[in-house]
Amino acid sequence: MKKPCLCLKLRRSFLLLLIPLLLLIPPVRASVLPVSAGVESSGLKVLVLMYHSVLKDPKYTGKYVVTPDELESDLKWLANNGYETVTVTDLIAYCYDGVPLPEKPVVLTFDDGYYNNLLYGLPLLEKYQAKAVISIVGIYSQAYSDKPDENPYYAHLTWDHVRQLMNSGLVEIGNHSYDFHSLDKGRRGSHRKKGESAEAYQAIFKEDTMKAQNALMEHAGCVPLVYAYPFGSISEESYPIVRQLGFLSTLSCTEKWNYLTGDPEELYMLNRFLRPGGMTSEAYFKKIGA
Repeated sequence: MKKPCLCLKLRRSFLLLLIPLLLLIPPVRASVLPVSAGVESSGLKVLVLMYHSVLKDPKYTGKYVVTPDELESDLKWLANNGYETVTVTDLIAYCYDGVPLPEKPVVLTFDDGYYNNLLYGLPLLEKYQAKAVISIVGIYSQAYSDKPDENPYYAHLTWDHVRQLMNSGLVEIGNHSYDFHSLDKGRRGSHRKKGESAEAYQAIFKEDTMKAQNALMEHAGCVPLVYAYPFGSISEESYPIVRQLGFLSTLSCTEKWNYLTGDPEELYMLNRFLRPGGMTSEAYFKKIGA
Protein backbone atom coordinates (compact mmCIF):
# COMPACT_ATOMS: atom_id res chain seq x y z
CA MET A 1 0.00 0.00 0.00
CA LYS A 2 1.40 3.33 -1.05
CA LYS A 3 1.41 6.20 1.40
CA PRO A 4 -0.97 9.12 0.73
CA CYS A 5 0.60 11.42 -1.82
CA LEU A 6 2.04 14.87 -1.20
CA CYS A 7 -1.17 16.82 -1.85
CA LEU A 8 -2.89 14.98 1.02
CA LYS A 9 0.02 15.86 3.31
CA LEU A 10 -0.27 19.47 2.18
CA ARG A 11 -3.95 19.46 3.14
CA ARG A 12 -2.91 18.42 6.67
CA SER A 13 -0.35 21.24 6.83
CA PHE A 14 -2.92 23.71 5.60
CA LEU A 15 -5.35 22.59 8.32
CA LEU A 16 -2.72 23.21 10.99
CA LEU A 17 -2.50 26.82 9.84
CA LEU A 18 -6.23 27.20 9.38
CA ILE A 19 -7.48 25.86 12.74
CA PRO A 20 -6.92 29.05 14.81
CA LEU A 21 -9.05 30.99 12.35
CA LEU A 22 -11.99 28.61 12.10
CA LEU A 23 -13.73 29.58 15.34
CA LEU A 24 -13.96 33.15 14.05
CA ILE A 25 -16.15 32.07 11.13
CA PRO A 26 -19.88 32.58 11.82
CA PRO A 27 -22.23 29.59 11.64
CA VAL A 28 -23.51 28.78 8.16
CA ARG A 29 -26.91 27.45 7.20
CA ALA A 30 -27.21 23.80 6.30
CA SER A 31 -27.31 23.63 2.54
CA VAL A 32 -25.36 20.47 1.80
CA LEU A 33 -27.19 17.20 2.38
CA PRO A 34 -25.28 14.00 3.15
CA VAL A 35 -24.31 11.83 0.25
CA SER A 36 -24.99 8.13 0.66
CA ALA A 37 -21.72 6.25 0.95
CA GLY A 38 -21.82 4.49 -2.38
CA VAL A 39 -24.40 2.97 -4.67
CA GLU A 40 -25.05 -0.67 -3.96
CA SER A 41 -24.65 -1.72 -7.59
CA SER A 42 -21.27 -0.15 -8.35
CA GLY A 43 -18.00 0.99 -6.89
CA LEU A 44 -15.38 -0.62 -4.70
CA LYS A 45 -17.04 -2.52 -1.86
CA VAL A 46 -15.65 -1.35 1.48
CA LEU A 47 -16.39 -2.94 4.83
CA VAL A 48 -16.22 -0.70 7.91
CA LEU A 49 -16.45 -2.36 11.32
CA MET A 50 -17.20 -0.61 14.61
CA TYR A 51 -15.75 -1.81 17.91
CA HIS A 52 -15.74 -0.18 21.31
CA SER A 53 -14.28 -1.84 24.42
CA VAL A 54 -11.95 -4.87 24.53
CA LEU A 55 -11.99 -6.79 27.84
CA LYS A 56 -10.63 -10.18 28.88
CA ASP A 57 -13.40 -11.12 31.31
CA PRO A 58 -16.10 -12.83 29.19
CA LYS A 59 -18.85 -11.86 31.65
CA TYR A 60 -18.65 -8.31 30.30
CA THR A 61 -18.96 -9.39 26.69
CA GLY A 62 -21.94 -7.82 24.96
CA LYS A 63 -23.12 -5.28 22.41
CA TYR A 64 -20.21 -2.92 22.97
CA VAL A 65 -17.56 -5.27 24.38
CA VAL A 66 -15.51 -7.96 22.66
CA THR A 67 -12.78 -10.12 24.18
CA PRO A 68 -9.19 -10.00 22.91
CA ASP A 69 -9.70 -13.56 21.64
CA GLU A 70 -12.72 -12.43 19.60
CA LEU A 71 -10.79 -9.50 18.18
CA GLU A 72 -7.88 -11.76 17.27
CA SER A 73 -10.27 -14.24 15.70
CA ASP A 74 -11.73 -11.42 13.60
CA LEU A 75 -8.29 -10.36 12.42
CA LYS A 76 -7.47 -13.94 11.45
CA TRP A 77 -10.80 -14.42 9.67
CA LEU A 78 -10.44 -11.21 7.70
CA ALA A 79 -6.89 -12.04 6.62
CA ASN A 80 -7.79 -15.62 5.72
CA ASN A 81 -10.68 -14.40 3.59
CA GLY A 82 -8.70 -11.88 1.57
CA TYR A 83 -9.48 -8.67 3.44
CA GLU A 84 -6.78 -6.06 4.02
CA THR A 85 -7.10 -3.38 6.68
CA VAL A 86 -6.92 0.28 5.66
CA THR A 87 -7.52 3.57 7.44
CA VAL A 88 -9.93 6.35 6.58
CA THR A 89 -6.92 8.33 5.34
CA ASP A 90 -6.34 5.52 2.84
CA LEU A 91 -9.94 5.94 1.64
CA ILE A 92 -9.37 9.69 1.37
CA ALA A 93 -6.20 9.14 -0.67
CA TYR A 94 -8.16 6.82 -2.97
CA CYS A 95 -10.99 9.29 -3.56
CA TYR A 96 -8.90 12.46 -3.82
CA ASP A 97 -5.69 11.21 -5.39
CA GLY A 98 -6.41 7.85 -6.95
CA VAL A 99 -4.09 5.94 -4.59
CA PRO A 100 -5.05 2.28 -5.06
CA LEU A 101 -6.88 0.32 -2.38
CA PRO A 102 -6.80 -3.44 -1.84
CA GLU A 103 -9.36 -5.56 -3.64
CA LYS A 104 -11.18 -6.23 -0.35
CA PRO A 105 -10.55 -3.28 2.00
CA VAL A 106 -11.80 -3.25 5.58
CA VAL A 107 -11.63 -0.37 8.07
CA LEU A 108 -11.48 -1.29 11.77
CA THR A 109 -12.86 1.57 13.87
CA PHE A 110 -12.88 1.82 17.66
CA ASP A 111 -15.10 4.47 19.25
CA ASP A 112 -14.73 6.31 22.58
CA GLY A 113 -10.98 5.91 23.12
CA TYR A 114 -10.89 3.27 25.84
CA TYR A 115 -7.54 2.50 27.44
CA ASN A 116 -8.14 -1.18 26.77
CA ASN A 117 -7.84 -0.44 23.02
CA LEU A 118 -4.17 0.23 23.75
CA LEU A 119 -3.70 -2.49 26.36
CA TYR A 120 -5.30 -5.37 24.46
CA GLY A 121 -5.95 -4.01 20.99
CA LEU A 122 -2.59 -2.58 19.96
CA PRO A 123 -0.59 -5.78 20.57
CA LEU A 124 -3.01 -7.62 18.27
CA LEU A 125 -2.78 -4.92 15.61
CA GLU A 126 1.00 -5.21 15.79
CA LYS A 127 0.90 -9.01 15.69
CA TYR A 128 -1.17 -9.01 12.51
CA GLN A 129 0.10 -5.68 11.13
CA ALA A 130 -3.50 -4.48 10.97
CA LYS A 131 -4.52 -0.84 10.74
CA ALA A 132 -7.29 0.79 12.79
CA VAL A 133 -9.02 4.11 13.44
CA ILE A 134 -9.55 5.05 17.09
CA SER A 135 -11.84 8.01 17.73
CA ILE A 136 -11.18 10.05 20.85
CA VAL A 137 -13.60 11.88 23.17
CA GLY A 138 -11.57 14.92 24.22
CA ILE A 139 -12.97 15.46 27.70
CA TYR A 140 -12.27 11.83 28.64
CA SER A 141 -8.66 11.95 27.48
CA GLN A 142 -8.15 15.23 29.32
CA ALA A 143 -9.65 13.82 32.53
CA TYR A 144 -7.46 10.72 32.51
CA SER A 145 -4.40 12.78 31.60
CA ASP A 146 -5.07 15.01 34.62
CA LYS A 147 -5.67 12.02 36.89
CA PRO A 148 -4.10 8.88 35.38
CA ASP A 149 -5.87 5.57 35.92
CA GLU A 150 -5.17 2.52 33.79
CA ASN A 151 -8.07 0.31 34.85
CA PRO A 152 -9.05 -1.50 31.63
CA TYR A 153 -12.70 -1.72 32.65
CA TYR A 154 -13.44 1.99 32.51
CA ALA A 155 -10.32 4.11 31.87
CA HIS A 156 -9.84 6.16 28.71
CA LEU A 157 -6.71 6.96 26.78
CA THR A 158 -4.50 9.79 28.01
CA TRP A 159 -2.82 12.14 25.56
CA ASP A 160 0.40 10.16 26.06
CA HIS A 161 -1.48 6.99 25.13
CA VAL A 162 -2.84 8.66 21.99
CA ARG A 163 0.70 9.54 20.93
CA GLN A 164 1.78 5.96 21.63
CA LEU A 165 -0.94 4.65 19.34
CA MET A 166 0.00 7.09 16.61
CA ASN A 167 3.68 6.20 16.91
CA SER A 168 2.82 2.56 16.21
CA GLY A 169 2.22 3.52 12.59
CA LEU A 170 -0.94 1.41 12.60
CA VAL A 171 -3.50 3.73 14.18
CA GLU A 172 -5.27 6.76 12.77
CA ILE A 173 -6.91 9.07 15.30
CA GLY A 174 -10.45 10.34 14.78
CA ASN A 175 -12.45 13.13 16.46
CA HIS A 176 -15.39 11.81 18.50
CA SER A 177 -16.32 15.24 19.93
CA TYR A 178 -14.94 16.97 23.00
CA ASP A 179 -17.96 16.75 25.29
CA PHE A 180 -20.89 15.51 23.19
CA HIS A 181 -20.59 11.86 24.18
CA SER A 182 -23.43 12.15 26.67
CA LEU A 183 -27.13 11.40 27.02
CA ASP A 184 -27.77 13.36 30.21
CA LYS A 185 -27.38 16.97 29.10
CA GLY A 186 -30.62 17.41 27.19
CA ARG A 187 -28.87 16.46 23.96
CA ARG A 188 -28.26 13.02 22.48
CA GLY A 189 -24.64 13.08 21.40
CA SER A 190 -24.06 15.85 18.88
CA HIS A 191 -27.72 15.98 17.87
CA ARG A 192 -29.56 19.29 17.70
CA LYS A 193 -31.82 19.87 20.70
CA LYS A 194 -35.54 20.21 20.25
CA GLY A 195 -36.35 23.89 19.87
CA GLU A 196 -32.70 24.88 19.35
CA SER A 197 -32.15 27.22 16.43
CA ALA A 198 -29.96 26.07 13.56
CA GLU A 199 -27.58 28.95 14.19
CA ALA A 200 -27.23 28.17 17.91
CA TYR A 201 -26.72 24.48 17.21
CA GLN A 202 -24.08 25.12 14.57
CA ALA A 203 -22.21 27.47 16.89
CA ILE A 204 -22.04 24.94 19.74
CA PHE A 205 -21.27 22.05 17.39
CA LYS A 206 -18.40 24.02 15.90
CA GLU A 207 -17.10 25.05 19.31
CA ASP A 208 -17.13 21.51 20.70
CA THR A 209 -15.60 19.98 17.58
CA MET A 210 -12.81 22.52 17.36
CA LYS A 211 -12.09 22.15 21.07
CA ALA A 212 -11.41 18.47 20.42
CA GLN A 213 -9.32 19.26 17.33
CA ASN A 214 -7.25 21.82 19.20
CA ALA A 215 -6.70 19.45 22.13
CA LEU A 216 -5.55 16.66 19.82
CA MET A 217 -3.25 19.02 17.97
CA GLU A 218 -1.79 20.47 21.18
CA HIS A 219 -1.38 17.28 23.17
CA ALA A 220 -0.91 14.60 20.50
CA GLY A 221 0.29 16.51 17.45
CA CYS A 222 -2.44 15.29 15.14
CA VAL A 223 -5.28 16.88 13.20
CA PRO A 224 -7.98 14.26 12.54
CA LEU A 225 -9.55 14.22 9.10
CA VAL A 226 -12.46 12.02 10.24
CA TYR A 227 -15.32 12.84 12.62
CA ALA A 228 -17.26 10.01 14.29
CA TYR A 229 -20.74 11.10 15.39
CA PRO A 230 -21.35 10.18 19.07
CA PHE A 231 -24.09 7.50 19.29
CA GLY A 232 -24.60 7.97 15.56
CA SER A 233 -26.88 10.90 16.44
CA ILE A 234 -26.74 13.22 13.46
CA SER A 235 -28.36 16.53 12.60
CA GLU A 236 -28.20 17.78 9.02
CA GLU A 237 -27.13 21.24 10.24
CA SER A 238 -23.75 19.68 11.10
CA TYR A 239 -22.99 18.67 7.51
CA PRO A 240 -21.63 21.99 6.26
CA ILE A 241 -19.78 22.55 9.54
CA VAL A 242 -17.70 19.37 9.32
CA ARG A 243 -16.69 20.38 5.81
CA GLN A 244 -15.94 23.93 6.89
CA LEU A 245 -13.70 22.62 9.68
CA GLY A 246 -11.67 20.53 7.26
CA PHE A 247 -12.98 17.03 7.88
CA LEU A 248 -12.80 14.90 4.76
CA SER A 249 -14.86 12.02 6.14
CA THR A 250 -17.49 11.25 8.79
CA LEU A 251 -18.56 7.98 10.38
CA SER A 252 -22.17 7.03 11.00
CA CYS A 253 -23.69 4.01 12.77
CA THR A 254 -25.80 2.87 9.84
CA GLU A 255 -25.16 -0.83 9.31
CA LYS A 256 -24.62 -1.15 5.57
CA TRP A 257 -21.78 -1.74 3.15
CA ASN A 258 -20.03 1.16 1.44
CA TYR A 259 -19.37 1.43 -2.29
CA LEU A 260 -16.73 3.93 -3.36
CA THR A 261 -16.51 5.15 -6.94
CA GLY A 262 -13.82 7.77 -6.27
CA ASP A 263 -16.22 10.62 -5.49
CA PRO A 264 -14.95 12.39 -2.31
CA GLU A 265 -18.55 13.01 -1.23
CA GLU A 266 -18.89 9.28 -0.64
CA LEU A 267 -16.49 9.62 2.30
CA TYR A 268 -19.11 11.41 4.36
CA MET A 269 -21.53 9.33 6.44
CA LEU A 270 -19.60 6.10 5.95
CA ASN A 271 -21.68 3.13 7.08
CA ARG A 272 -20.38 0.85 9.82
CA PHE A 273 -21.32 -2.58 11.14
CA LEU A 274 -21.31 -2.80 14.94
CA ARG A 275 -19.32 -5.84 16.04
CA PRO A 276 -20.81 -7.17 19.29
CA GLY A 277 -19.19 -9.75 21.48
CA GLY A 278 -20.55 -13.22 22.07
CA MET A 279 -20.48 -14.38 18.43
CA THR A 280 -17.84 -16.35 16.59
CA SER A 281 -16.13 -14.57 13.73
CA GLU A 282 -17.59 -17.05 11.26
CA ALA A 283 -21.14 -16.43 12.48
CA TYR A 284 -20.76 -12.67 12.64
CA PHE A 285 -19.20 -12.19 9.21
CA LYS A 286 -21.74 -14.57 7.66
CA LYS A 287 -24.50 -12.49 9.24
CA ILE A 288 -23.29 -9.25 7.60
CA GLY A 289 -22.55 -10.87 4.27
CA ALA A 290 -18.74 -10.63 4.34
